[in-house]
Amino acid sequence: MSKVAAAGPRKLATWAWALWDWAEQPYPTIIQTFIFATYITSSYFGDKDANTSALSVGNMLAAILVAVTAPVFGRRSDEAGKRKFWLLVNSAALIAIMALTYFVMPSPAFLVFGVALYAIGSVVQETAFINYYAMLRQVTTPANMGKVSGFAWGLGYVGGIVLLLFSLVGFVLPAHPWFGVSTDAAANIRILFLLSAAWMLIFTIPLAIFVPEVPARPAQAKESLLQSYRSLFAQLKRLRQNSPDALKFLIASAVYRDGLAGVFTYGAILGAVAFGFTTTQVIFYGIAANIVAGIGAALGGWLDDRIGTKVTIAGSLGGLLLAGLGVFVFAGQGPITYWIGGLILCLFVGPAQASSRTFVARFTPDGREGEIFGIYQTTGKITSFLSPTFWLIATGIAGALGVVHTAIYGILGLMVVLGVGLWMLLRVHPNPLLND
Repeated sequence: MSKVAAAGPRKLATWAWALWDWAEQPYPTIIQTFIFATYITSSYFGDKDANTSALSVGNMLAAILVAVTAPVFGRRSDEAGKRKFWLLVNSAALIAIMALTYFVMPSPAFLVFGVALYAIGSVVQETAFINYYAMLRQVTTPANMGKVSGFAWGLGYVGGIVLLLFSLVGFVLPAHPWFGVSTDAAANIRILFLLSAAWMLIFTIPLAIFVPEVPARPAQAKESLLQSYRSLFAQLKRLRQNSPDALKFLIASAVYRDGLAGVFTYGAILGAVAFGFTTTQVIFYGIAANIVAGIGAALGGWLDDRIGTKVTIAGSLGGLLLAGLGVFVFAGQGPITYWIGGLILCLFVGPAQASSRTFVARFTPDGREGEIFGIYQTTGKITSFLSPTFWLIATGIAGALGVVHTAIYGILGLMVVLGVGLWMLLRVHPNPLLND
């Protein structure tokens, strides 16, 4: 009887946890990629290429801050029994940041304010993910963990499609936007940031109510930042001794996963700045990108079981490189290049991300899942400065060579990151445990 009674709360907790992926979707979809990012890099704020560079600087600084703090947050997320508490604190901060973006007026004077909000939001989001991912075991069993995780991921894609359709139909296309919102001072665009904050607030409530807090661990001495890094390196040393190819994969995936993140972060910006997409076209592109990414993730999972995880990842990265270089080479053909090449990029992102997690699960020894996945998350954060840095380097070199519109060259920076990650992956044994 008690097991039956417990099934109800567990199911509610599982749904509430998955719903948070839907709840936070406005930040990556509306703020980080398709609307605010293209708004803050638009001509409202001055030169488009300069605005894109400013956003890249903000991204780079945010990534460095995440890399410095991730080991501390990652190792302490469950020691004090406040995992849900800190996820809710980060959620509240992200809601506040999205609300504040409403006050970024379409004027060059607001560029720094907008970039600062974008960068701070990125740090908050990454910190929230540490606690969110750590809660997965609280709401699942070993038998349904993969299913629940995949469902939550898919729910996020669906949320992105709903958000973009709502934005397009209600506020971007109409001459008279819904709720009597004016089009003056881009109010019909800025109102989307307030609505995003409201969306996250509403759909975070189930997690706050139904997901239990993790019990606190026995009292332990708190680690300093330096001690946290020492512990991290000690873990890496043990892994190198026990399974060197597993460590090679963690490092390789940290590099190429940042390249994957860069594809989405700069995807809409490339469309708007390099290919002249209007806000409406960017939203249509975003809807198509989410659909294609979802299809790619599903196909990748099917291929993973048939041709192998490493082959699936390597093939996806190869497809990304070809598509990215194609976008650069044929950029002169206009928007059609990005509609084709950009969506092919999206098709390969999902399989590479999903199969990377699968690869870790395949080689992780029993009883060491927490340690290995903790390193997986932390190494990913430590390299999160690569894409914005190489984007800046590529566009900076183009500018120094006299190129007028430098944004398209940023994609070469992303391809360098993905290419290095692929080269490192090819050096990894397809079954790292064979080398133990």
